[in-house]
Amino acid sequence: MSAAEVAALVVAVSVAMATVGLLVALGALLRTLADARRAMHDIHAQAVPLLGDLRVAVRQANDELDHRRRILTAADSITTTVDSASRLAHQALANPVVKGAALATGVVRGVRRLRERP
Repeated sequence: MSAAEVAALVVAVSVAMATVGLLVALGALLRTLADARRAMHDIHAQAVPLLGDLRVAVRQANDELDHRRRILTAADSITTTVDSASRLAHQALANPVVKGAALATGVVRGVRRLRERP
């Protein structure tokens, strides 16, 4: 065998070993991609129902917030009405009550003076 034949044999063996190495690496890569595909499928299968549950929870939270807002609006309206009624009652009754109390005090003092005189 000549040196050229030995060199060609060495190159052929090297290329064959490199090809086998690349095929092994490619097989590992394909297995990894298949595992990744299965993992993505599992994630998708679990995430879709969770997103549906999340939509339901958000819708319920929004409904609850709307309900609370209506309650607060009604309470604010009632507070305003009671405040107005209280102010009106105070304006309507304060002066007569004060006058009535003054009259009662005057009557009591007058009765005491009449009793104290001999």
